[in-house]
Amino acid sequence: MVKLSVKQDAFARYQEFIFFIGLVLWIAIFYNLEEADSSWNSYFKGVVIFSLAQLPALVFAWYKPVLKADLSKKQYIWCWLICFCLLLPAATSVLIWLKPWGIFEGAIFMTGLFSLILEVLLEVNRYYQLQVKHVRWLKRLDLDGAILISLVLVSVILAAMGVSSLEKPEYLKNGYLLIYFELNFRLIFSNFGTFLSFSIQFMLMYLCGYLFFYINSRYLVSKVLKNQGRVIYVLSVLATVGILYPLIGQFLISLPINSIMGGIISSNPFKMENAFSAMGIMVISLPIVLALQWARQNSQIISLEKEKTQTELDLLRQQLNPHFFFNTLNNLYALSLQQSKDAPESILRLSELMRYVIYRGKEDWVGIGEELKYIQDYIQLQQLRLRKKLNLNFLVDIDDENQPIAPLLLIIFVENAFKHGIEPAEEAAELNLLLKCKEGLLYFSCENSFELQPEKASGIGLINLKRRLALLYPDRHVLKTEINSSIFKAELHLNLL
Repeated sequence: MVKLSVKQDAFARYQEFIFFIGLVLWIAIFYNLEEADSSWNSYFKGVVIFSLAQLPALVFAWYKPVLKADLSKKQYIWCWLICFCLLLPAATSVLIWLKPWGIFEGAIFMTGLFSLILEVLLEVNRYYQLQVKHVRWLKRLDLDGAILISLVLVSVILAAMGVSSLEKPEYLKNGYLLIYFELNFRLIFSNFGTFLSFSIQFMLMYLCGYLFFYINSRYLVSKVLKNQGRVIYVLSVLATVGILYPLIGQFLISLPINSIMGGIISSNPFKMENAFSAMGIMVISLPIVLALQWARQNSQIISLEKEKTQTELDLLRQQLNPHFFFNTLNNLYALSLQQSKDAPESILRLSELMRYVIYRGKEDWVGIGEELKYIQDYIQLQQLRLRKKLNLNFLVDIDDENQPIAPLLLIIFVENAFKHGIEPAEEAAELNLLLKCKEGLLYFSCENSFELQPEKASGIGLINLKRRLALLYPDRHVLKTEINSSIFKAELHLNLL
């Protein structure tokens, strides 16, 4: 929908801008925690400086929808490169050189780096959503895969910061190495073996925690909790932690990095704090796993309902098209029997109508202007074969002819008016049509004279129409029919947004 897409673009614009603001606030929080005089004053100083460090990214995030709409793909890429490969590093470098309020250079550098990482992540996610959903390995990248990738990235970043702190005495406390927000690529490359060792050991430490999450996600919740209830689940969690935590604790103690960085893990593998850590992973992951299972089941239900709805719509369309063809071919047959001079024009109009039904009728949406022209052509074709006078009034008031609408909806009213009221009429017949569409709200009324019994005033067309409306516009339509004297009136109120 046109207006709906505008609202979604506005929301997406503010959403990405908020992500960058959130990044600034988190860096300010972590920086403030590391300061000796941790206070609101220090926090707000960090917010100001870190915002300036990623100012190009903030401006780009705010104007991104406009740039995507107004620029070509090549121009957009150039703007992106200038912003994130030139302006963002320049802003970061200037602030590192100025050192305002004595802000630590490493924190400013990390702000620029994380801004670039966030932007790349958003672009990759957008590309995945739009173009590569068919790639099998990406479709299989669930929460487990995302967590593993995150653990690898965190391990590499921590290892890089750890190696960057090796030659600075101020980072050594009681002989143990402390990790700070600093990246020194010279030290990383010159101590590449240490960097790899740190990365692997950090990864092993995080994988130990991930093991508890994996067991909880793939077995305890999905099988034990689901099939055997809460009591057995709690007992299973306690048994799992009791079996694994001393073994994993002993393994982590044996890692060399544990002694380098001051005993990350307690030297006693039986310490209860190790058990509480394992239990915490189980408890924290439980609602996440339950939410994911609910989302997965709900997605399957929605997918099945969508397939069912699409199948039903296809069947209704198959019923609709022959209904139209039979009516129109009957009209053409009558003209040919009369050897009417209007037969060639009728054939031409019929071909145009058939083209619309065959090609545009298969689309999910068409512009309301196209639907209107189809109705007008249909009425002109019908008028060619009428022997009685038809008093026709057709009022149209549309603010946007490109407003999307499901095809072949409104024609049903007109078809029924001709079939049940106008064609069988002994005297002059009347047909009054009104079509209004303002700001996505459609109103269509059809009044026609008739001489048949009321129960015969509807047919397969209206039945199909009611079902299509229920499937395409649930809770967004009102269809009313009434009979006043010899006038049959049908009204449709439709919210197209």
